[in-house]
Amino acid sequence: MAERLQKLISQAGIASRRAAEDLIRQGRVTVNGQVAKLGDKADPARDTVAVDGRVLQAQVEFVYVLLYKPLGVVSTIKRQPQETRRTVRDLIPLEGHLFSVGRLDVDSEGLILLTNDGDLANRLMHPRYQHSKTYHVLVEGTPTPRTLDQWRQGVMLDDKCTAPAKVRVLSGSTHNTWLEIVMHEGRKRQIRRVATLLGHPARRLIRVKIEWLDIGHLKPGEWRHLSPKEVQRLKKGTR
Repeated sequence: MAERLQKLISQAGIASRRAAEDLIRQGRVTVNGQVAKLGDKADPARDTVAVDGRVLQAQVEFVYVLLYKPLGVVSTIKRQPQETRRTVRDLIPLEGHLFSVGRLDVDSEGLILLTNDGDLANRLMHPRYQHSKTYHVLVEGTPTPRTLDQWRQGVMLDDKCTAPAKVRVLSGSTHNTWLEIVMHEGRKRQIRRVATLLGHPARRLIRVKIEWLDIGHLKPGEWRHLSPKEVQRLKKGTR
């Protein structure tokens, strides 16, 4: 059965669908020796699809990993030139290519998913699915009820109001307050920037959940495989 090339590439664990589209546009994908165009299809049972001359091999088994990313670790998979810090991929002693789902800044910590299932990774990251993410954030000082309401309703960031978020106090003292923040959007360093705008800079940020999937009892640097039931539930929630 013929499928779009970007789907075949993601299923083979080469790249996500979006990245696969870029590969096609760059002329790096061929079908039966001919350079492919965006929108082309192929039947893996009859056609030979290659990326940079490498023939696609269907994944025999998908891998789904939940990792507690520690502070100071870069959430990208591919190490950039001149990068000396560890990446999340360095923490997972498994062979093969993995995509990271749900990036975190180097100075933040918490839950990240890694998988070679490019199709699922793409759907989990796509804005249209509105997946919620839950964070525990330690901020300076004690935000007033009015300040918390501002955060819940949205504040102007880059000339655009942030989407409504759920914000509640977990615990606090005179100097610091732990907040739980549940949000569906994820602009660059959004929580830290909003916290600073509201006068309560974030001192620590931990992502504890993506949708219903939580970090559990994992400690920084620890990881585990998702159970078949967890994988099934994730896939059901992205259809």
